[in-house]
Amino acid sequence: MLDLEKYILRIADSALIISHRLSEWCSKGPTLEEDIALSNISLDLLGQANSLLEYCASINGKISADDLAFKRNKKEFYNFQICELENGHFGDTIIRQFLFDSYTLLFFQKLSESKDETLSAIATKSIKEIKYHLRHSSNWVIRLGDGTSLSKEKIQNSLNNIWKFTGEFFEMDELDKKMVKNNIGVDVYQLKNEWDNIINATFEKAKIQRPDDSVMITGSKKGVHTELLEKILNEMQYLPRTYPDAKW
Repeated sequence: MLDLEKYILRIADSALIISHRLSEWCSKGPTLEEDIALSNISLDLLGQANSLLEYCASINGKISADDLAFKRNKKEFYNFQICELENGHFGDTIIRQFLFDSYTLLFFQKLSESKDETLSAIATKSIKEIKYHLRHSSNWVIRLGDGTSLSKEKIQNSLNNIWKFTGEFFEMDELDKKMVKNNIGVDVYQLKNEWDNIINATFEKAKIQRPDDSVMITGSKKGVHTELLEKILNEMQYLPRTYPDAKW
């Protein structure tokens, strides 16, 4: 696999897996309006993933975007582990989405400056969608944090439980450094200060406390995942693996 293919998969897989998670809210949202909102965000993320997987497949020339989505195993996925986390209650989903949205907006804004014209175009197209995603999730964080004592307690607990997965956002390995050197990829370490500003400002409005950074979970760039990814793939890949020649 070429370096560029693997780099694209890292971006695509996160969008694909968190899209699948959000799709699980369809018909189960706390209100009809929110059910539709979460479903639409899921579709946006699926569209981003599809564009990236199509590009990756075109570089490879021997596989399709569907092959990449449905025929890789757990160790061949490179999504952030935060994207695998179960939806839990509404506050769990909102915190997971807010932390992810605030990172991806900054990431795609920088990726839009990539020397790779296709990556730049995909990122540019996605920015408008991600701005809406972040506005939606941040508004809910504030609403729940500055709401009742119960909603405040639940959103704080959600944040405390999920925070340890945010360390992966700012890891730089040799592939990242190579992509940055070639003016293709993003130096994610340089996004940290701005991400902190977004996070801290929102938490202040929500009147919730930012957790300590002492324990962070890493490893997704090496194919390390929670046991939850296997369950997602078993469901997501069931039909194309059971009926590989089916057309629909």
